[in-house]
Amino acid sequence: MNALTLTAALLLGLAASGHCVVMCGGISSALSLATAKNAAGRPRPTLLFGYQLGRVTSYTLAGLLFGGVLGGVVRLLDIESIRIALRAFSAAALLFAALVVLGRVRDPGFGIGHRWWSKLAPLGRKLLPVATLPRAFAFGTLWGWMPCGFVYTVLVMASLQFDAVRGAAIMAAFGLGTAPALFAAALGAPRLAAAAARPAARQAAGSILLVSAALTLAGPWLVHAVPGLSGMLPFDC
Repeated sequence: MNALTLTAALLLGLAASGHCVVMCGGISSALSLATAKNAAGRPRPTLLFGYQLGRVTSYTLAGLLFGGVLGGVVRLLDIESIRIALRAFSAAALLFAALVVLGRVRDPGFGIGHRWWSKLAPLGRKLLPVATLPRAFAFGTLWGWMPCGFVYTVLVMASLQFDAVRGAAIMAAFGLGTAPALFAAALGAPRLAAAAARPAARQAAGSILLVSAALTLAGPWLVHAVPGLSGMLPFDC
């Protein structure tokens, strides 16, 4: 993992903002109605910030868990053929994410996690109305586990870091990228939310992901040809 990988995750979050506003904008708007108001009658920004902080924290914990578990399995099965297969799978995950961002493939929207979410949703309702920062944070952590095909795609990328800290960093970067648009939607600023999802951001994120996919797949051969590249490439074995 290097700056290229983290930048790709952050830009992917920015590029996914349009999708997030469509999928979760309703939640943001509903939460703004169920959130304690300030003297001007608007939702308190600190509570809206708490929602986003909790959501990003859930993403980070998911990356920490999946990256750590898969990393432990890979270390137990340190076989050349397995490492080559995992490298190819890593490149495929990056390529798929790039195609989703560029609009070439629809967001899978897998049904994975719906059963899990059905158990968590009632807990969220018990936290309403939200009048304190801890409640806002707690609701945000539950929100982070809401089923989303885009999040699952990035979680695959994070898991394939084969390291708990690196996986957590990838998911945190992605979550931070999605936060501005959802925060703006909760504040009732649709124009600001739309600005975070401009086509230029999607093009930039898609391009970086395509480059990362190519470098991931060709990494061993590039390092063999140019030894100075060792340690600079994403998923460098």
